[in-house]
Amino acid sequence: MEPAEHAPTPSTPRPSGPGPRPAPSVAAGTTSTAPDPSTRDAADVARDLGVDLDVGLSRAEAARRLAENGPNDLRETLPVPLWRRVLAQFQDPLVYLLLVAVAISLVAWIVEGAEGLPIDSVVILAIVILNAVLGYVQEQRAESAVAALRDMTAATSTVLRDGELRTVASAELVTGDVLVLAEGDAVGADARLFAATALRVSESSLTGESEAVTKNTRTLPEPAPLGDRLDMVFRGTAVAQGVGRAVVTSTGMGTQMGAIAEMLEATEADPTPLQREISSVSKLLGITVIAIAVVVMVTIALVNQVDELSDAVTVLLLGVSLAVAAVPEGLPAILSVVLAIGVQRLARRNAVVKKLSSVETLGSASVICSDKTGTLTKNEMTIECIVTASGRVDLTGVGYRPDGVALHKGHRLEDSRLAREARIALGGGMLANEAQLLERDGEWQIQGDPTEAAFLVAARKLDRTIEEAAHYERQGSVPFTSERKRMSVLGRRDTDGQLVLISKGAPDVLLSFCTHVVVGEDVVELDDARRERILADVEGLSAQAFRTLAVAYRPADDLEPADGSADLDESAEHDLVYVGVVGIIDPPRDEVALAVREAHRAGIRVVMITGDHPATAARIAADLGIVEPGAEALTGRELDAIDDDELTLVVRRVSIYARVAPEHKLRIVDALQADGLVVAMTGDGVNDAPALKSADIGVAMGITGTEVTKEAGDMILGDDNFATIVAAVRQGRVIFDNIRKFLRYLLSSNMGEVLTVFLGVVLAGVIGLAGASDEHVVLPLLATQILWINLVTDSGPALAMGVDPEIDDVMARRPRALTDRIIDGRMWSGVISIGLVMAVATLVTIDVFLPGGLIDGTDTLDVARTAGFTTLVLAQLFNALNSRSETTTAFHRLFVNRWLWGALALGVVLQVAVVEVPVLQHAFGTASLDLAHWGVCVALASAVLWFDELRKWVWRVRHPEVPA
Repeated sequence: MEPAEHAPTPSTPRPSGPGPRPAPSVAAGTTSTAPDPSTRDAADVARDLGVDLDVGLSRAEAARRLAENGPNDLRETLPVPLWRRVLAQFQDPLVYLLLVAVAISLVAWIVEGAEGLPIDSVVILAIVILNAVLGYVQEQRAESAVAALRDMTAATSTVLRDGELRTVASAELVTGDVLVLAEGDAVGADARLFAATALRVSESSLTGESEAVTKNTRTLPEPAPLGDRLDMVFRGTAVAQGVGRAVVTSTGMGTQMGAIAEMLEATEADPTPLQREISSVSKLLGITVIAIAVVVMVTIALVNQVDELSDAVTVLLLGVSLAVAAVPEGLPAILSVVLAIGVQRLARRNAVVKKLSSVETLGSASVICSDKTGTLTKNEMTIECIVTASGRVDLTGVGYRPDGVALHKGHRLEDSRLAREARIALGGGMLANEAQLLERDGEWQIQGDPTEAAFLVAARKLDRTIEEAAHYERQGSVPFTSERKRMSVLGRRDTDGQLVLISKGAPDVLLSFCTHVVVGEDVVELDDARRERILADVEGLSAQAFRTLAVAYRPADDLEPADGSADLDESAEHDLVYVGVVGIIDPPRDEVALAVREAHRAGIRVVMITGDHPATAARIAADLGIVEPGAEALTGRELDAIDDDELTLVVRRVSIYARVAPEHKLRIVDALQADGLVVAMTGDGVNDAPALKSADIGVAMGITGTEVTKEAGDMILGDDNFATIVAAVRQGRVIFDNIRKFLRYLLSSNMGEVLTVFLGVVLAGVIGLAGASDEHVVLPLLATQILWINLVTDSGPALAMGVDPEIDDVMARRPRALTDRIIDGRMWSGVISIGLVMAVATLVTIDVFLPGGLIDGTDTLDVARTAGFTTLVLAQLFNALNSRSETTTAFHRLFVNRWLWGALALGVVLQVAVVEVPVLQHAFGTASLDLAHWGVCVALASAVLWFDELRKWVWRVRHPEVPA
């Protein structure tokens, strides 16, 4: 049934949906030769297409056209060759840097004599290859998951060919085919209607409007917006009610869906914030590494007067080792593993992420733009209230599941005259109905128009209503049309054989045929005062964004057919008894309001962008807490009236957009991005696809989403649940925190190695290194020891931190701005200060055990250097505990990450082995240490932990208002 449109007056035309598109050019016969078939008579369109509407195309002609023009499919993106997909895994600045490090290490190995294996080069290259394999495998997994979400049954259409009805694959439709449409059919191509009986089509996937559109065959006088082309049906829509026939005018890329796909192809996807950040970090590290290597090598050469080839090779090898040490070579692999684990966690929450970096992008989102129908709402029309002469009844429960109760003023409805009126209203709506409500495997589904199905659901919430309706046998009907705005059925009551005419329609229209009204057990005259009250009730429901339908009836013994068959027409609709009006709405999903509150708590705006009516959009947005009650929606026509500069200002304050076209959605997303915001766009319809691709992250619906939308999205929700998006935001923020954790750890640890060598060379005379050996170049650490430190301390703890649980409440923070860096000034300060403490602790350890210097020791250079080497390793392991938070004490949730403790334990075991196992001693230039040595190493290494605890405490005292 067509509900009354809550427009200012009944004569107000329906606001337009997406604007008219110029007809696609005739390419390979896929479109009609007419510029706009909706403005031409159907017979003329058929003649141009060379088809007899009574016979259809011949099978031979259909086959010829299919061979000439190709299948009725959207153009698919050419698959990327395997070699290009593999090569793409190496296209990253940090990977380039590591490959340069491999080359330099090989040169140094050759200069040194090419003895044994170039271990450092092999290790770095293995890490690069591992990273590429991880990235490739994860992308393959994501593609497989996306493919699993697709409907595996091929769509079919019924066509007239050679005068016979045939079912063919929709991909085989050609221009000129005569489509035969019935309730429940998916429309396989754009087509011009030439026959329609009570035909209503759901176009929400194309226009975003949740209410089915009534179609007719009348030629339009001029081009109209897409949603107002009532004599056309479009690919990707579905028949909600009635029957019709239409001649196919466009197939494949020539359809309206194809036009949106063209727009999608022209929309470029921007790199994610994480990709931009890692690229920036990689470039910065590249410059830093070159600078460090050059400065250290020049300093060593000047301080030690290097003039022999062997000494030069030593300096060069140390410079390369430092360069490798300064680069967190495990970063790409660790980053891929951490993101892949995040992807798997989201997959368990019914979210499929197609690209690893997209996980973090959601965590950076500052705006979530969401479609309404099916995303924020259930896309299940629901009767929420019934207003009769005796008052208002509210029905609980939403959607097609008939669970709920009737309430009056907040209390359960008792058996009263109001209850009787409500039962008559719902019973009448249930009888004057073409829909069906079915239960399959515990799930409730409908066939037919969703608005009509709402009566069936509401009636089941009042058991006696079903019983009363069951006593009627349908005798005839007068169908609904957009001109009449009402329908009627004739029913015979089996208890006494009485005929009753039940009518349902737009309240203002139906009321004009009513002379009486039901009041409890009585039927009283409908005077002017009662009529005004009813209209006021309807206006009140419309103000609450309800779609309204009224129900009336009359005894119809005068319609008793003489020959036993009812011949009913609209002349029977007179002297009706008004019963009441129902308020219908597409209700919000139960969990969305909580998800919106959580998003707001995280500083994320939720913006509704829909093709639905402005009042409906405003009501739903207010119910969900997206906006305050009373906020107004901006329409597509109003958007057309403002330029891009003004739109950039408008998007800062407006959070509801209604009656929008695909190009409007794209403009809104672009304007938000131009304002420096990270935008996530959700949607399910074809009309959402371009905006999804343009957004920083596109979130497609997996159940109701079209294939075009899923292809455009970065993430697909398997449960179409908005709450899953907010859960993904939390996961994204946790992942970003973990990325900062291991970056903080890796950079500060590597800084400790660089500063140890640099200060050890500069201060060699102060700490007793100068003169400790006959060699010209005496270093605090050997090149092999530096590589060992990277092997032991970099990968394990960093990877464990990458899967650290949520330590702080990440949703208590505002989204990070695009101008915020992963490595900001505060992190750099911590990296340098922690690195300096590590270097000082290491050099003090060497000084303690080495003769001479500030503290006179008694051990050999090998023992002192081994002790310093051990202190630096242990300091980095302590630093792993520091790095879990930049502000929270390391002792908060200290033992929640068993992987981290496992990595630390493994690091200690390996360090003991390299110090005490003879084979490793020879390979890495170490010497055994006694318990006193180990005690000093542990004590000095722990200085890193206590220093950072003091630094965090000072920051918390100075910034008590900032959440951790």
